[in-house]
Parts: sequence; C-alpha cells; structure tokens
Amino acid sequence: MMERTLKMVLWLVCLCFLASLIWTVQPVLAQKAKKEIVVGGDLPLSGPLAMVGTERKWAYDQAVKDINKAGGIHVKEYGKKLPVRMVIVDDESDPGKAAAAVERLIKRTKADLLLSGETGPHAVIPGMVTAEKYHRYFHATTIWIPDFLKYNPKWTTMYFFDPGQGGATGFEIYNSLPQDQRPKKVSLFLEDSSDGVILGDLMAGHGEKFGYKIQVRESMGLGAKDFSSQVIKAKSAGVDAILLFANPSETVTLVRQMKQENFSVKFFQGFKGTWPTEFYKALGKDADYILTDGFWSEDYPFPGAKELGERYYKEFGKHSVTVGMYYALCQILWQAVEKAGTLDGAKVRQAVLANEFETVNGKVKYDDKGIAIFRMPVFQWMNGKQELVYPFELTKYKVKVAPPWDKR
Repeated sequence: MMERTLKMVLWLVCLCFLASLIWTVQPVLAQKAKKEIVVGGDLPLSGPLAMVGTERKWAYDQAVKDINKAGGIHVKEYGKKLPVRMVIVDDESDPGKAAAAVERLIKRTKADLLLSGETGPHAVIPGMVTAEKYHRYFHATTIWIPDFLKYNPKWTTMYFFDPGQGGATGFEIYNSLPQDQRPKKVSLFLEDSSDGVILGDLMAGHGEKFGYKIQVRESMGLGAKDFSSQVIKAKSAGVDAILLFANPSETVTLVRQMKQENFSVKFFQGFKGTWPTEFYKALGKDADYILTDGFWSEDYPFPGAKELGERYYKEFGKHSVTVGMYYALCQILWQAVEKAGTLDGAKVRQAVLANEFETVNGKVKYDDKGIAIFRMPVFQWMNGKQELVYPFELTKYKVKVAPPWDKR
C-alpha cells in the first residue's frame, strides 16, 4: 500500500512539473514565434483634411519601407530583427471616427504600438484618450502642448513645435526688415476652433512684445464659403499684415475675396492653410508672396533630409514641407524600440524619454513629461516653390514684401 501511494505521489509530482514546464515554455515559444511589429494609426484619407493626411501616410510608408529594407528593428526580447507592418485606418477627418479607429486598432488589429492622427481636436486627442484607456503606447504629434498636458497622459508622448514659438515667427520676420518695410497694422484671421483660439491668443501676446498691436481679430467658420464681411472690415481698418490659422479651402476662398475687393497686404502668413501644394495650384500666381508654416525643410543640413525630399519630388513632382517631420516621428519610434529591447509600451515610452534621437528633422530630446519640440520653419511661396525664410541661420533667402494686386 505504501509503495502504491508513493508511486501516485511521484506521478502527481511529475504531472505538476510537466504542467509548469508547459506554462513556462509556451510564452517563450510565443515570443520566439513573433514575426512582425504591428504599428497602427488613423489618418484623414478622406474629408477636409485629406490633403495633409495623404502626405503623412506617404511619410509613414517610407519610414516602414526603409527600416524593413535594413532588415527590420532588432528587439532583444525576441532575439532577432522584426519587420514593421503599418496598419492605417481612414478616420474621414471625423473626431468620433478617430476614437473608434484607435479602439479597433487596439482590440481587433492588436497593434503593438500606435502613431497619432492629424491635428489635436480632430484625431490626436480622441486617439490619445482611447490609448490611455487601454494602456497602449501612443506616439503622437500635431497637438499643442497645453492640450497635451491637460490630460496628464501616462501612455502618450508628443513631438511638435511650441505654438508660442510658432506664433512669434511673423513678428520676428517683420522686425528683421528695414523700418520702412515693416507692417503697421496687423490682423488675425482665425479658425473657429480651440486650436484657433490658442494660437490667436499667443500671437496677440507676441505682437505686443514685438511692438505690434492687433487691429482686427476675425473668426473664420469651419467650412464657410464667404468671408467678404471680414475682408471689408480689415480693409477699412487699413490692415497691412494678416496672420491666419485656417484650413486650405477656407484660406483659398479668403485670398480670392481679398483680390476681388482689391485688398492687398504686405504680409500674409498662414498656419495650416497655406502650405499644401494644392493651395498654390488653386490660386496660381495669386499665392506668390504668401508665407506659410511647415514642419521641416528638405534643405535642412540633417542626414537623410535632402534624399527624402528628392524621393518625394520624384514621385509627385512637387516639394513637401511636412513629410520629414512625420518621417522623423517614425525614426524616433524605431530607435526607441531597439533601445527598449521590447514591445512593452510602457518600456518603449520610457526609452523615448530617456534617449536623444537622430532624425531628418535634427536631434530630438524629450522631457520628463513626454514632450519634444522643434522650431517651426516659415516659407514664402514664389513661382510655385516654397522658399525657406526662417530660421534665419538656416537660409540665405530674404523675405519679400508683397506688392499690390495690380503691380504683380
């Protein structure tokens, strides 16, 4: 009886050992069997933001193509290089659909990591809130610092320019000119959104610091087709410089109505609405002299910048002032994954915070709140090309004062 009991105990011990071995080996085998890194993102490939969404998708696709051409990203946890597979969902420029897209990428696609969509209120904030809910790392851009900090995110980082710095560029450019070329009456034309309010307040504050009082501040309704009342008001006030934040379609309408009213200004600087090539195509020579924001220049002296710009031009026959920043966002993520040695989102985020990164947009360093900023460049449309105006030390081109419509 004792011998029989002993045998049963031994069998039970063996079974327990085998069970524990299986439970131990299975995760290891699963790790070794992982074949790719899935990165998800939502972009506006249709709707009013489609122009900017398609440029960002191109940049993301190029970054994936380039890292995979190099064999993928080495992940120590798996002991090998893994290729990246990008899954993009069209959010149709709709904030509600952006949140749903990110949730689908997390729950159905099982994305290991997430890249943000386009602009704070349209996609970044909805995506960030969703990613925070599911504890999934969200590698973001195109969101203002105050909006980002408002949510005190633990699973998100952001890479963008400081709206304060961007809002000051117009006044820096004015004051770089001889006194007789500087504008005297500045007006703000601002999209009716939280982004428009934030940037407008910052620009108004900077104007006072640089010695410029804002004469007129006008709101531009999203999707509006008529800005004649705003144009007449600014013309009556003798405005000779406009700082604008609006979508391309509204900006094109505004410029056309300014010409109809024979209202010209020395300086017209747009944020968001004036940089797409489609903006210039819509206006033709009427877009000359208009200043535009951007996120990057192919003329920057950073490794890979020139080549990326040439690749974009070869494919589309036009230049871009954005794709390098989006490409850099991916470069940061690829390097962070390798430094973290894992696809654990919390550890990848920590690697982003702890390291400095080399990109086509220069060196990037995040602070302990998860924020990294770059200086916003400014360009001027001339003969179909965006000439780099600012930062001053990175260009030899000098900004030109716009002549009246009948002198162009």
